[in-house]
Amino acid sequence: MLMVILAALLKFAAIVLGFVMVLATLLTLIERKQSALMQNRTGPNRAFVFGKNPLSAFVGQLIADPVKVLLKETFDPPHADTWLHRLAPGLAFIPALLMWVVIPFGPGPVPGAEGDNFFLMADLDAGVLVVFAIASLSVYGSTLGAWASRSAFSLLGGLRTAAQMVSYEVTLGLNLVGIFMIYGSLNLNDIIWAQAGYDAATGFQNAYFLGFIPKWGIITQPFAFIFFLAASIAETKRAPFDLPEAESELAAGYFTEYSSMGFAVFSLGEFIGIVVVAALGATMFLGGWHIPGLPIELTAAGQPVIASLATWLSVAAFLFKVVLLVLLQMTIRWTLPRFRYDQLMHLGWVYLLPLSLANVAITAFVLFLTR
Repeated sequence: MLMVILAALLKFAAIVLGFVMVLATLLTLIERKQSALMQNRTGPNRAFVFGKNPLSAFVGQLIADPVKVLLKETFDPPHADTWLHRLAPGLAFIPALLMWVVIPFGPGPVPGAEGDNFFLMADLDAGVLVVFAIASLSVYGSTLGAWASRSAFSLLGGLRTAAQMVSYEVTLGLNLVGIFMIYGSLNLNDIIWAQAGYDAATGFQNAYFLGFIPKWGIITQPFAFIFFLAASIAETKRAPFDLPEAESELAAGYFTEYSSMGFAVFSLGEFIGIVVVAALGATMFLGGWHIPGLPIELTAAGQPVIASLATWLSVAAFLFKVVLLVLLQMTIRWTLPRFRYDQLMHLGWVYLLPLSLANVAITAFVLFLTR
């Protein structure tokens, strides 16, 4: 039992601390540089550490940002609930990390095979439901932080956060129902194997449409992918759906009264949320670690050979797909203007929700006719 716990902690450190936290930290600077590029500006470029060149400025800024945050004074509003005010950033930050417990970042045993998944911390049959259960907790951090601040701007931002996240969670979940129906599982590892063409009853089948198009979720559920992407951007409170922190009318929204590490934890949690959404999207719609045409070398027990080159190429493919979806989200963030709040809610309840339900109904009808 102790070895299982130690192995899980090692996996958590490798993927969360070695990839997620590093990528989220890089995104805090990459976003500013990307926005500068798209707006014909230079962006941050003066924190040199070894000569005056772009790489020196990039590395220097990565060092300067956390140093500045650590040295800034932590401020609590005079009438705030101090304990809740300081606890709230952690309540928003920790769920974003815990969701990685059930996301496979490499090949696991084929469906029905016994054995541990080397690239997964917890192989749960209802892994997707665990992701949504944990994700729903993050709303408490934002709303409690806003309420505890005792600020009108923060409170309005907190109310917007609660309404927006609850509204778009419904659409977010519905857009994955079609994936469950087609691939017949709630287990993330099994869903990836199904996208790779593996069936637990008959083994490997034809994994491609027309002989060359992979049976990934984005091919079998293209509209669900579009709706999922829109809902996930709203769920992470990113532009054009960043109404909870709309600086034009709410100063900074729900974290207006936060400074120093409180602000930094909220911000880093938001960037980790972007990475989590990208990982879930890559798993459900882009085949996860699957590389078309690359067979995974399996043992007699149906487990991938860890020392195989194909196994590690698959891990690299998953990480690449995650980065690709992260960059897509950031490009959308700096391309579209912010919605009005009534437009945001109108889009969610009047358009995305009915379209998502229609997609589920059509998927069920097609499956009924073809099976």
